[in-house]
Amino acid sequence: MWHSDSVIEGRPIRAAVVGCGRISRNHFKVLDRVADRMELVAVCDVSPARFDAVPWDECPSLDRKTPRFGRIEEMLEEVRSDRLALDLAILASPSGLHASQTVACSSAGLHVMTEKPMATRWQDALDAVKACDRAGVRFFVVKQNRFNATLQLLKRAVDERRFGRIHMVNVNVFWQRPQSYYDTDRWRGTWELDGGAFMNQASHYVDLLDWLIGPIASVQAMTGTLGRSIEVEDSGVLNVRWRSGAMGSMNVSMLTWPRNLEGSITVLGETGSVRIGGVAVNEIQIWDFAEERDYDASIRDANYEVPNVYGLGHLPYYENVIDVLRGKAEPLTDGREGLKSLEVIIAAYLSARDGRTVSLPLHY
Repeated sequence: MWHSDSVIEGRPIRAAVVGCGRISRNHFKVLDRVADRMELVAVCDVSPARFDAVPWDECPSLDRKTPRFGRIEEMLEEVRSDRLALDLAILASPSGLHASQTVACSSAGLHVMTEKPMATRWQDALDAVKACDRAGVRFFVVKQNRFNATLQLLKRAVDERRFGRIHMVNVNVFWQRPQSYYDTDRWRGTWELDGGAFMNQASHYVDLLDWLIGPIASVQAMTGTLGRSIEVEDSGVLNVRWRSGAMGSMNVSMLTWPRNLEGSITVLGETGSVRIGGVAVNEIQIWDFAEERDYDASIRDANYEVPNVYGLGHLPYYENVIDVLRGKAEPLTDGREGLKSLEVIIAAYLSARDGRTVSLPLHY
């Protein structure tokens, strides 16, 4: 488990970014903003071209001469031989590599922050959590949507029991991922390294089902590959029953024409109804409760424009990681928290494959 003598004080936290693809831009930009507390000391990617694609010009505090590694094994060898001083590995690599890279980094004594999903297989995820436990390092799973101002308000309303008993919940993720997106890299759209619309694109929305509403009792799912030449699903529907008795559904499509349309959640309860929509749960569209609270008049102030579907939550996520490694806070989304949404996704895939209802938890 985490060792208290591992607290990092009196210097910046030394971090490496592993994987310089699409999502890494968010990490580099945040590292630039927290450079006084977290220092980029290494970059790793198998493609030399991606090193040049790092947004160096947009991140003035980052150094173009930062050491570069083509393979994570090379970087970890430098760590083990004390030629590279490193505290934290930030995994922005293909999804199917996250678990094995987490195990490798933790065995080298590094804390790990991984993008979603933490693994594409359930057992691999469990192994990653156990490896970090054995090594006594922190394991962070990025769930930046939880930090959205709109969802923070919804979480507050749920925690304050303003809905009374929650009856029904609906989540929609209607986005566009053209064939050219999947053709960018050979690993995209594969079972081994990517996963489909639920595992990859809609993973953060699956996370809302447990984080906001509570433990899930069972799921039923159907998936389909309707418009893209890929191994995995580009569309799917998921029915959910919570242990509380609430019911709901999730509808996901990467075939929305001609662009990303909606990322939304609707919660219906006996004394409240809320809908948060926009392209990425960034607009509070309905906020009705039987009893008013002092913050209701200002809920529209939580609405914001998003530059992309990733939202603006990476910065506050990093703030929590920094505070944890400084010994000032507990992690908001660690490896065990990350297991919750992955378990739902794996259950959905089992349900779709076998045509049956799957009960949770998967293992007792």
